[in-house]
Amino acid sequence: MLRGEVPSAGDATREELLTAYEELLVGTIKRVGFEAVVSGTAIDESTVRALLEGDRPGLTLEEATALLATDPDRPDADTLLAEARNMLLMGMSAAILDVETLAAGVDGAMEPKEIQQKVEGRHQMTVEEYALLHSYIEGVKP
Repeated sequence: MLRGEVPSAGDATREELLTAYEELLVGTIKRVGFEAVVSGTAIDESTVRALLEGDRPGLTLEEATALLATDPDRPDADTLLAEARNMLLMGMSAAILDVETLAAGVDGAMEPKEIQQKVEGRHQMTVEEYALLHSYIEGVKP
C-alpha cells in the first residue's frame, strides 16, 4: 500500500494485500502506542481497538495514512496519502489501464467514474478498495 511496503504486491491477492496493510497498521499502533494513535489522529478509539483485535473496521485510506503518520519514522499523512494514490496512478500508466478497463478487471466492484474520483482523491477510498485496485493493477503490470 504505502510507500511500497508490500514489495510482492503483484503476486498477492486482494485479500493478501489487505491483510498485509492491516498488519502494517497494527504494527504501527503497537509501536507508537494506542493512546498516541488515538490522540494523534481523528480515528475513533473503538476503530483503533477493532484493528488491534483483528477486525476490519473499514478504514479509509486517509485514516490509514494518518495512523501510519503517527510513527515518527514515517512522513506526514498528506505525503503518505499522495504516495499511495500516486502508486495507483503510476501503476495504471505502466499497465496501460484506463478506468473502464480497471473497472472490468475488478469485476465491476467499482464503476469507472468512481475509480477515477477515488484515485484522484475527490472521494474517499477505503483500504479494502485500495487493496482491490492495487492488487489488480500490480498483477497486470508488465
